[in-house]
Amino acid sequence: MNAAARRIQNVYLLLLLLHTLAASFIWGINTLFLLDAGLSNTEAFAANAFFTAGMVIFEVPTGVVADTRGRRTSYLLGTLTLTLSTLLYLFMWHVSAPFWAWALTSALLGLGFTFFSGAVEAWLVDALTFSGYFQEGEELESVLAKGKVVEGIAMLCGSVAGGVIAQATHLGVPYLLRALVLALSFGLAFTLMRDLGFTPSRGKRPMDEIKSVLRGSIEHGFANPPVRWIMLAAPFTSGVTLYAFYAMQPYLLQLYGNERAYAIAGLAAAVTAGAQIAGGLLVPYIGRMFHRRTSVLLAGTLLSTLVLAMIWLLPHFWIAIALLVLWALMFATLTPVRQAYLHGLIASKERATVVSFDSLMGSSGAVGIQPLLGRAADAWSYPVSFGLSAALQALAIPFVWLARRERAASDTIIGSSAEVSTGEVQKRKS
Repeated sequence: MNAAARRIQNVYLLLLLLHTLAASFIWGINTLFLLDAGLSNTEAFAANAFFTAGMVIFEVPTGVVADTRGRRTSYLLGTLTLTLSTLLYLFMWHVSAPFWAWALTSALLGLGFTFFSGAVEAWLVDALTFSGYFQEGEELESVLAKGKVVEGIAMLCGSVAGGVIAQATHLGVPYLLRALVLALSFGLAFTLMRDLGFTPSRGKRPMDEIKSVLRGSIEHGFANPPVRWIMLAAPFTSGVTLYAFYAMQPYLLQLYGNERAYAIAGLAAAVTAGAQIAGGLLVPYIGRMFHRRTSVLLAGTLLSTLVLAMIWLLPHFWIAIALLVLWALMFATLTPVRQAYLHGLIASKERATVVSFDSLMGSSGAVGIQPLLGRAADAWSYPVSFGLSAALQALAIPFVWLARRERAASDTIIGSSAEVSTGEVQKRKS
């Protein structure tokens, strides 16, 4: 790796470290924070739903910003938006703000995260290409793999620290730390990031670009049956995943018997992070057990559904911890398999468009499912809400089965890759 490429890699890893660390300070305590501010379970998860709604609404427009105004500009806007909205969260907690204020600020948080979506990786690829990295025979995967390790370490440290600090002080301190680290990230990005190898398309009209993205998503996504079925499963799996992760925080404290043991909630998020790292390492071995990716998706979705049902039926602290680990392992294992399946069905020039639309589908499901399950927790209990989570996730299984029946080229684990184009898929099927 030449010196220029190494510098780009180091900037990428540093910004990824700071962004993930800042985000993870609150992952273990966010639901507890909202409940402590006076919201009910229904309102807390409705606030989370407004966050995902913000991501749905702004995903495409902010992607156009990255293309027309630059990746660096998009990153800086995202960091600034997240810093301000985090401080607003802290202020509303102090004044016990009404629900509508939490809803608007949560949507603003969603806007902040969409500025990052795709922009950082696009900046990395453009800059590495400009530096001659790929001409030396180097692979992008090696840099991205290092990024995953950095993310895992940052999430482990941030989640544990956030819970311990909240318990030693109060729930607002991790949010203040998050804002400070984001401000540091803004300063470093402003100084170190440059749009190398990329020229913003300032002449393009944003609305025309948005319409083009939406047309491409439908044409190359829903019009392709194997892609369509997997996309239709996403609202159920994504919605349940977000609810289960955040609902586990207050539920574990309830089982533990001390609702102010915030370190336990942080530990739960750290356990999830560790399980995700382990799950990612298990992926190559999964390929030796299954010949088809849809087999992995079917088995994993079914097992994850059973785990959620067991959390409902076995309300004991250590059993819940063990089931949380298993559930996180399933999530970490299924995600790269699902990505490989989808990428193998999409031609290179439409890949970013369709993948963004797939993300929108998942976020759309979370908008409706989170407040519904939060209401169930209020009306009945957390265990019952996990039982309903299992039932909702089970609705994804028929769509995965329909995708399996398509026998797409990328379904075969051995001999398939992300470079298979849509045209090749159709050729093999015929």
